[in-house]
Amino acid sequence: MQTPPKPSADTLAAAAKAAGQKGPPPVHLWNPPFCGDIDMRIARDGTWFYLGTPIGRAPLVKLFSSILKREGDAYFLVTPVEKVGITVDDAPLLATDFEVTGQGRDQVLTFTTRTEDVAVLGPDHPLRVERDAETGEPGPYILIRSNLWALIDRKSFYRLIDLGCHEPHEGNMWFGLWSSGQFFPVIPSSELP
Repeated sequence: MQTPPKPSADTLAAAAKAAGQKGPPPVHLWNPPFCGDIDMRIARDGTWFYLGTPIGRAPLVKLFSSILKREGDAYFLVTPVEKVGITVDDAPLLATDFEVTGQGRDQVLTFTTRTEDVAVLGPDHPLRVERDAETGEPGPYILIRSNLWALIDRKSFYRLIDLGCHEPHEGNMWFGLWSSGQFFPVIPSSELP
């Protein structure tokens, strides 16, 4: 059986546009044959590259992000008829801003990504914070959709810290955030200066 040729970025964009509808396409339902890897990469800062060159057109990046799928630790661009592997340096999405409504335990945090995804921090869109093994620097992430996480950019994370508070969590005091009636721990209070 012959392997189908690898699609180009243009054919993927055209297929994604043709499959377009209101809201993100149902990529979780698509399981087309794997066509190989293409030279597309998402850098840690959210920049998309094709053949080593940044993709400067925001609508094209938004279109590609709408057909992004994660399977295990691998990332793919999928259409109903083809699937290609891409490289993701850290998280595939970047949260660049958020809005706050309410205060304290009643506050709700709504995040927006560079590709215009919107997610309300809560049970369906949790927060996780990973600490760099060497520097101890926190890396905050929010789940956006279908196992796709967004790194929260530095300026937004600093704004989040201003909204944090200390709460008991799993038998210890933690510094964290409230959103949608749920407390999201960020760091044990004892580890703060």
